[in-house]
Amino acid sequence: MRAGKYAAHSVLLLVPTLAVLAACGSYSTHNGAKQQSAESTTSANGATTDLGHPKAARPLEGLIIVVNPGHNRGNVAHSNEIKQLVDAGNGTKKACDTTGTQTNDGYQEADFTWDVSQRLVALLTAAGARAKTTLTADTPWGPCVNQRAAVGNNAQAAAVISIHGDGGPAGGSGFHVLEPGLDSPIKARSHQLAVAVRDAYLTGTGMRTADYIGRDGLNLRTDMAGLNLSKVPTMILESGNMRNAADAARMKDPSFRQKEAESLVRALQRFLQ
Repeated sequence: MRAGKYAAHSVLLLVPTLAVLAACGSYSTHNGAKQQSAESTTSANGATTDLGHPKAARPLEGLIIVVNPGHNRGNVAHSNEIKQLVDAGNGTKKACDTTGTQTNDGYQEADFTWDVSQRLVALLTAAGARAKTTLTADTPWGPCVNQRAAVGNNAQAAAVISIHGDGGPAGGSGFHVLEPGLDSPIKARSHQLAVAVRDAYLTGTGMRTADYIGRDGLNLRTDMAGLNLSKVPTMILESGNMRNAADAARMKDPSFRQKEAESLVRALQRFLQ
């Protein structure tokens, strides 16, 4: 998210029916990954991911998961397009999208979310899921936040995972998970998803819960279009504070981004079991 968003703003992580976004140009999918045993698979960096019970080597078989990488690396060149107003799902309108935030040395949120999303999609596919994203490498800008929500709705996804990085105060650190605050049929189930993500991320990455926003790593929001417009379980992960030096150092590390993706798979397995 862009700087200052920590005051009242979160971002959605969608992928066309299981949208996943990541953005590091140096990352390449390990197409040759093989199942290590009935309980693990090899991820893109050679690490193994626990898949639970031996009978669940592909625990997400057939499930549609939408991965939503926050923002778009091309948004910076399309300022007029992304500032158009769209339905926010709460009786107001908001900007189609933003350019997101960045670390103090220029590492863009959109690059971070794209990279994590690509890693996540690879792991979800290995676990048998039908992973979809809200954008592709060729998407020039956006999509708008309302269009991202529509991806998960139209796919009737089992869950939507939105990936973001926060632009909070430099003295604040940690991650938090945004969940729907408006009353809706998916509020309770989305809370369960948010808790699963919070717990798996905390143990899987070692990142602390945010000390500057939310409570115990959770943040109810009524101003986020992606959450308000969703008809399927959804949440937004603010993976860390990109304006905090320690958080930024972690988020720029490819091994941390791999741990994040693996943690999200574990969260989905727990949520959908």
